[in-house]
Amino acid sequence: MCALATALIFLPEQAWLARQQDHEARVRLWTDPQQARASRGEQHPVYDFLFEYYSFRAAWLRRWHPGPDVVLTGDRAREFLRWSEYQETADGVILSAALPEHRQKFVAWLRELLVTTAERPAFFGCFGLHEWAMVYRQTPEEVRHTSHPMRFSPDELARIVEASPLRCTHFDAFRFFTAPAAPLNKVQLTRPAMLQNEQRGCLHANMDLYKWAFKLAPFTPSELIADCFALARDIREIDMRASPYDLRALGFAPIPVETETGRAEYEQHQRAFAKRGQPLRERLRKLCERLLL
Repeated sequence: MCALATALIFLPEQAWLARQQDHEARVRLWTDPQQARASRGEQHPVYDFLFEYYSFRAAWLRRWHPGPDVVLTGDRAREFLRWSEYQETADGVILSAALPEHRQKFVAWLRELLVTTAERPAFFGCFGLHEWAMVYRQTPEEVRHTSHPMRFSPDELARIVEASPLRCTHFDAFRFFTAPAAPLNKVQLTRPAMLQNEQRGCLHANMDLYKWAFKLAPFTPSELIADCFALARDIREIDMRASPYDLRALGFAPIPVETETGRAEYEQHQRAFAKRGQPLRERLRKLCERLLL
């Protein structure tokens, strides 16, 4: 039934259908508004990021998968055979734990990233200035969210950035810095050096737990993907509240990281997200280790 003798969980049809329905009801609170906006051609500078930058479609987020070592019983379990990762046995339908070689390499790399990020001391001194570095020395027409005003003029924004050392540790934020901003960062980050720089105090490192969860789909239990999405959604709100954009018209009060009070508030959120992210990171680590057996 499995490559290794692992403890299996048998779910009768009524039980797994209930979990499937609970998962869909939970995530539709997030996906339905996004799909409604898309149908109207509307853009949301905060929430659309979770579906555009993180290229996991709303329909995929709604799909429920049990994760490894779960046997789904009952006639309706055969619907999971539409995915090649599932197989039918005498007892029911189960995910095959056999990963192709290229996926094994990714899972091994991801496990190392999760472990090193968890063990490295958290750093809370960046103050969310990555969003400022992404618009540094741009004209009003060049900024990404042109339909929303900035809180400062380009010159004042540049003065704030230049007076505040950039200490970003996350490559996928750093790579969006403007050309004039990149040299101002304390470290010139590269993708190969992620293992040396990623740390759990970074909002984006915790937001990316959602990315790592869905990249392991369908092996990731869908409840874990949803938990990671919930964290990423909350982080995205703080990320944009601390940005130089003025989003008060959408109900997002600024966190003025250009002031000491705002930086203290931002750090409180950083610490809370780092704490919330740790158990999710641990669940993903355990999943990686299971897939590498």
